Amino acid sequence: MLLRRPAQLALQFSTRGGARDGAGRPPKGKSAGVSHLRRPALSRHHPLHVTLRLAAGVPSLRSQALFVGVRGALAQGQERFGFRLVHFSVQSNHLHLIAEAADRRALSRGVQGLSVRVARAVNGRLERKGRLFADRYHARALKTPRAVSYALRYVLLNARRHQRAAVCGFIDSRSSAAWFPGFRRPGELVFGVTEARAEWRAASDLEAPVAKPKTWLLRVGYRRRGAFDLDEVPGPSA
Repeated sequence: MLLRRPAQLALQFSTRGGARDGAGRPPKGKSAGVSHLRRPALSRHHPLHVTLRLAAGVPSLRSQALFVGVRGALAQGQERFGFRLVHFSVQSNHLHLIAEAADRRALSRGVQGLSVRVARAVNGRLERKGRLFADRYHARALKTPRAVSYALRYVLLNARRHQRAAVCGFIDSRSSAAWFPGFRRPGELVFGVTEARAEWRAASDLEAPVAKPKTWLLRVGYRRRGAFDLDEVPGPSA
């Protein structure tokens, strides 16, 4: 009697992890604008350029009614959890921030706190509900005097990039430029500072809507690249 040789069966291995359709944390919109991968570790010595983009359909944050609320929200959360907001620029559908953070957790908690405060202020004034920001914030570490100088120029002069501040010699009142000491021209020729500071003092008991920097790069280092003029138009963000 002949015996049949048993056929060898292919082993089936179950797989876990790896790229799969629909895997990972879902974006807030139709597609993710910012990577949802784990953020890299941060150094407390490196300032950060943070960008927050609004969801579609939200009116311009530069309108007087909304800007007052946004500025107040930023000011209330300017220094918490090891996070410091040093400068900001409010554009129609996004915010640019220059910040310092003790570590990645401090950055996350600080930006989350600011986002919640801004959302409450804007939604309250518009009598709307729902999310205000389109997706996660984008943060870039600024590790050199050149990078910090460029980021300050880009943030504080961002309105000129969007052609929203065409009058020569005037700061953008929708930014923290009134509290920036590093413009090239003499202080008496930086117009709009007195008015912006007076408006702020009339609206708040805080000294300024932003915190004073503590990192060497934001206090001293950026000056090594030379001062910039407030009439310059910054190029694309690096």
